[in-house]
Amino acid sequence: MRSKWWGGLAALLCGAAAVLVAAQPAQAATGFSVSGTTIVDANGSPFVMRGVNHAHTWYPSQLSSTLSGAKALGSNTVRVVLASGQRWTKNEASDVSNVISQCKANRLICVLEVHDTTGYGEQAGAATLAQAVDYWISVKAALDSQESFVILNIGNEPYGNGTAASSWTADTKSAISRLRAAGFQHQIMVDAPNWGQDWQFIMRDNAASVFAADPNRNTVFSIHMYGVFDTAAEITDYLGRFQSAGLPVVVGEFGFDHSDGNPDEDTILATAQARGIGYLGWSWSGNGGGVEYLDMVTNFNAAALTTWGQRIFNGANGIRATSKEATVFGSSPSPSPSSPSPSSSPSTPPPSGACTASYAVSNSWPGGFQGSVTVKAGSAAINGWTVSWTWPSGQRFSSTWNASVTTSGETVTARSLGYNGSLAAGASTSWGFTGTFTSTNTAPVVTCTTP
Repeated sequence: MRSKWWGGLAALLCGAAAVLVAAQPAQAATGFSVSGTTIVDANGSPFVMRGVNHAHTWYPSQLSSTLSGAKALGSNTVRVVLASGQRWTKNEASDVSNVISQCKANRLICVLEVHDTTGYGEQAGAATLAQAVDYWISVKAALDSQESFVILNIGNEPYGNGTAASSWTADTKSAISRLRAAGFQHQIMVDAPNWGQDWQFIMRDNAASVFAADPNRNTVFSIHMYGVFDTAAEITDYLGRFQSAGLPVVVGEFGFDHSDGNPDEDTILATAQARGIGYLGWSWSGNGGGVEYLDMVTNFNAAALTTWGQRIFNGANGIRATSKEATVFGSSPSPSPSSPSPSSSPSTPPPSGACTASYAVSNSWPGGFQGSVTVKAGSAAINGWTVSWTWPSGQRFSSTWNASVTTSGETVTARSLGYNGSLAAGASTSWGFTGTFTSTNTAPVVTCTTP
């Protein structure tokens, strides 16, 4: 991701002829596959990406907290930045294996991408797509047998602007062919040229032939939406052309603002949801160079959502409201049989001017869990609330959101924030958390009080 567009975009709606309808897969896929415009997981279930990008190659120590935080906030996918060694230090096979293992532990689909290709032809030192393929072949051992959990994004934004971008079609076909010849059965994702924004429509108008060049017919196209996509018409037209052509497309990066213009994030989110298109926002944390506003959380802290983070996770058509976990992870793990069910704690109707709180666990895995607390006003409006309990089994928080939470030993106190404290009579709001437990995970008895 960077400032991507230096020219005008005068004719998005009239452009070249629409791409042709693509053929269906030539053979049964291993792991993820494509069915028309739909991405299908290894169980044959449709999968719509909802998630974030993480700059792993520059912040390797933040991998664990990022993946757990993104999952806690509802993501089903994380696109992970890797380096092939041309511009940044190469991520070796052992690190790739670790990334995949941690994604799977957090029940997240991994989209792995080589970032060194960014802006080739304009960016000094950028890698070619051929060099990106060399990298993937060098770390293939880490990717073998992971087709159900990993999507291979050949190279990030592989061309800048100008004449170099015209090489995108032939070079992308060659890259796909080499990967298949090397034995890769993964679903492949390809980024657009023009710093990912395809304002010359090179990817759009050649996507069908690229798709047909994949012997597995298992290629997905990724558009990055920043300043080029600042109107609803541009967004709906671009995405609509792929769907009309029967080709799979995702929004691999986008933001709510950018140095090259102001993308229409509301339309991106709404259109993606209406059309069943995946999206991956840029980015979790660690942005610099004047685009720090694209951090979704501050200092990699899932409990410290920024304006952008609040929008993409909690806003209309955002991740929380629309994300569904990939079925390849099976049903949510059950709590330990020796533990009382942690699914909920009892609550009674609140009296006038008061509130109640109900505690629920939505997901559980060995040693960890995710939950929420719903606060409901009584027969009169309230202006602020405080929820408290005592952990009965030594549980501890890993992260919290949508409340100001403090702990003292086993005692938990959670207070409303400025945007969710005032509730009309009978109205409710929720805050969430992830936590850890040891041998048992008994649900606490919670109380709610008002000022």
